[in-house]
Amino acid sequence: MTRSYDGLGHPMRFERPPTRVISLVPSLSEALAETVPERLVAVTDWCTHTAGSDLPRVRGTKNPDRKAIAALKPDLVIANQEENRQLDVQRLRDAGVPVWVTVIESLDDALRSMRQLFTEVLAVDEPEWLRRAASQWGLPAPRPELRVIVPIWRDPWMVVGARTFTGDILARLGLVNVFGDADGRYPHTGLAELRAAGADLILLPDEPYLFTPDDGPEAFPDVRTVLVSGRHLTWYGPSLATARTALLDQIR
Repeated sequence: MTRSYDGLGHPMRFERPPTRVISLVPSLSEALAETVPERLVAVTDWCTHTAGSDLPRVRGTKNPDRKAIAALKPDLVIANQEENRQLDVQRLRDAGVPVWVTVIESLDDALRSMRQLFTEVLAVDEPEWLRRAASQWGLPAPRPELRVIVPIWRDPWMVVGARTFTGDILARLGLVNVFGDADGRYPHTGLAELRAAGADLILLPDEPYLFTPDDGPEAFPDVRTVLVSGRHLTWYGPSLATARTALLDQIR
């Protein structure tokens, strides 16, 4: 028997490594599909990077179909503190479904959490993509530093703030998050405040809000804007192995 503690310190016991796994987190679904595809039995509607497109879908990250999840008889459901609701996690546990919750607020959190999940809980070798990601992001941050704002929503405008995985990624790219000291992890703000904040660069990801060439850049006519992949900027799965190079190529 293996005894482990998830990211929130919740104790879990495993008689054997889980073989029927459901993921409620898109980036972790990609990681599982890349590493142990035979164990992945269902994902959410938002999980776009999975090896088996015919996997059952159990609705979204905020409204998972708990009845459908229980019917699939998983021996592990993987969730995330930020992306999934505590209420859903508790109700699944109350129904006898084991749930492993990850807590990821930095790149180091992501690497450590995924390493624990795969080597300790799933009992497989550390994935090659995870080793490459650790190597890539361990390189020194480039200079000079640019002041950056990363909106994640508009009407109302919301931006990346403090204690976030994306904020840590920005720092490791040699960027200074203008809202890195603001109250809240994803503070609400107004367009006038964004325009007056003195940013050198606006990064516009394609998720959770889908910024496009016609929706986003026009709001910042006097600042350089770059459309980037939300997967490269906010996901902590296999995309991390190539995200640093891809993002630096766009920012330079």
